[in-house]
Amino acid sequence: VHTGEKPYECDFCESAFSVKGALKKHKRVHSGEKPYKFDLCDSAFSDKGNLKKHRRVHTGGKPHKCDLCEAAFSEKSNLTTHKRIHTGEKPYKCDSCEAVLSQNDNLKRHKREHVG
Repeated sequence: VHTGEKPYECDFCESAFSVKGALKKHKRVHSGEKPYKFDLCDSAFSDKGNLKKHRRVHTGGKPHKCDLCEAAFSEKSNLTTHKRIHTGEKPYKCDSCEAVLSQNDNLKRHKREHVG
C-alpha cells in the first residue's frame, strides 16, 4: 500500500489494486454480484458500505453533522456540499464563461444554458 505498487489487476478492465480484497470487491462491478442483502426491503449491494448507507434511508440516521450549524446529513458528500454555504467555496468552473459554482449539478444546469 505504502509503495504505490498495484500487483492485483482486474481481468476485465485496466484497474489495478494494492490490496487483494479491493480487487475482489471491484470484480463485483463486472459480475453484478450483490452479496449484501438488506432485510427490510429487496435491496442488495455489492459492498458493505453501500448497505450501511442504504440502512439510513429506513432509519433516518444522519451521522454527518455540520460543525458550524445544526444541519445533519445521511451522506458525507452532502455535508461536504453543505459546508460550501459557510465557506463560499465554488470549485466548479464553467469552461465556456467566467461562471463558478458551488455544486456540480448547478454547473451541469448552467452548461445547458450555453447550448440552449
